[in-house]
Amino acid sequence: MLFSVLAFLTLVISVCIKKRNKSLFVQSLSCLFESIYDFIISAYTGAVLNLINFIRTFIFINKNRINKSIYFFVLIFFEGIIIANCIFTWNGLISLLPTIGSIIRTYCLWQANMNLVRISGITTGLFYGAYYIYYQSWFMVLGYFILLSVGAYVIWKNDIKKEKIQKN
Repeated sequence: MLFSVLAFLTLVISVCIKKRNKSLFVQSLSCLFESIYDFIISAYTGAVLNLINFIRTFIFINKNRINKSIYFFVLIFFEGIIIANCIFTWNGLISLLPTIGSIIRTYCLWQANMNLVRISGITTGLFYGAYYIYYQSWFMVLGYFILLSVGAYVIWKNDIKKEKIQKN
C-alpha cells in the first residue's frame, strides 16, 4: 500500500509542476514506486513497463545533452522495448492497456512541450486506471482517476485558459 500511495502522490504532483525537468524527475520517482507496487500485486506487464519508464524518464531529462539524431532513436528504442515487454509479459488483452498508455506517454515526454506532458497525464490516467480495475487495486484506480481529473484541470488552467487570455 505504501508504494501505491507514493506512486500516486508523485504522479499527481508531477503533472502540476510547470518546469519540464522537475516534472520528469518527479515522474521518474513515480515510475519506480509504481513498479515496486506492481511486482507486489503480480501485475508484471505494468511492473516491467514502469522500470522501463523510470529509465526512459531519466534519459529524457537530459534531452539537451543528447545529439538530436540520436535522441530520435532513443524514442524508437523505448517504444520498441515497450512493445517487446507487452509480448513477453502477455497476460491477455489487459496487457494492452499499460502498453498503450506507456507508448503515448513516452512520445509526449520525449517532446519538449509541457502541454504534451500534461496531456499524457490524462492518457495515463485512462489506460492505467482501467488496468488497475482489472487487478482490483482500488487505491490505484482512485489515484489514476484523480490524476485524470487533476490533469484535465491543469490543462484547462495552464493551456486553455491562458490561451484565451492571450487572445484577448
